[in-house]
Amino acid sequence: MRLPQYAVFCAVLLLALPADAQQAQRFSTQKADILVETVARGLENPWSLAFLPDGRMLVTERPGRLRLIGRGGAVSAPLEGTPEVFASGQGGLLDVILGPDFETSRLIYMSFAEPGEGGANGTAVARGRLSPDGRRIEGLEVIFSQKPKISSRLHFGSRLAFGTDGTLYATTGERFGNRDMAQGLDNHLGKVIRINPDGSVPADNPFVGQAGALPEIFSYGHRNPQGMTVHPVTGRLWLHEHGARGGDEINLPEAGKNYGWPVISYGVHYSGAKIGEGTTKPGMEQPIHYWDPSIAPSGMAFYHQGAIPAWEGNLFVGALAGQHLARLEIEGERVTSQEKLLGALGARFRDVRMGPDGHLYALTDSDEGRLLRIRPAR
Repeated sequence: MRLPQYAVFCAVLLLALPADAQQAQRFSTQKADILVETVARGLENPWSLAFLPDGRMLVTERPGRLRLIGRGGAVSAPLEGTPEVFASGQGGLLDVILGPDFETSRLIYMSFAEPGEGGANGTAVARGRLSPDGRRIEGLEVIFSQKPKISSRLHFGSRLAFGTDGTLYATTGERFGNRDMAQGLDNHLGKVIRINPDGSVPADNPFVGQAGALPEIFSYGHRNPQGMTVHPVTGRLWLHEHGARGGDEINLPEAGKNYGWPVISYGVHYSGAKIGEGTTKPGMEQPIHYWDPSIAPSGMAFYHQGAIPAWEGNLFVGALAGQHLARLEIEGERVTSQEKLLGALGARFRDVRMGPDGHLYALTDSDEGRLLRIRPAR
């Protein structure tokens, strides 16, 4: 059953699609024929997408801009009040999600590469209120900052998701040249972080009170997680992360557990050298799925209550290097098959989201990025 506040979304969007959406491309897939429409274009390296109750959409651009996509696919001027970002390499303004109480609080949450002293930087999370006119973020406050900051342009992680208990999960990368720090509990690199919406630490976090451990840490031993979502039925947290050459993984993070990087991996270093000790080690968790060769995954969404019944329960993952949208069939917590979609577009897929209108949306990563809508061909 759709949430009442989203009841008008589909009608608003159908009336407001841009002219080029009428020239949708048709594709045949294993389970359905689909149409791919361009809702908005001309976005500079868009990274994330969030749906507002009135049918508009928030989109982040990595150089540091937050925009509203409105009627007719119009792209707003950059919103004022966003955080200062380290916009270099893979850094910038990254994820955006709505607070669970957005209708009353108007709070949105953003992850970004936060600049520090001497060129150091790190993943951070901020929240602020979207102004009633949609032109600015008010009362911005940083609620989490990675410790320590590192001089690197790579591996910020940076996906956000609210758990069913209202706590906020955030991913951090191990910043590439600091891979061993993913195994340490005295830093935030290569971790899943769990905090309350105000940035305070939940009392039941696994390392609260442990000497030498940072209390925000939920799980560790991650490389560069750029996809995270909560299963719409079970409420379980799902996550994927980049491998090196091979070894992109899907994991189901649990409190206090170690996911192995860089001690175990199903990939090899870019040089071809072996990573760590192999693929398994006692006390370290196994992925439920891995890709070899790598697809460079980014963005992640379950298809739920959508317009294509044959896709119900499937998991969609964007592929950057792979230049496709991956559709994975799931049984319980096991991947049983997968299909590569939209490879003919030649696009790097940065994010994928399930829309409240029952259709799938995706962002393509380029300096002329597009927001795409994927719906059944009638």
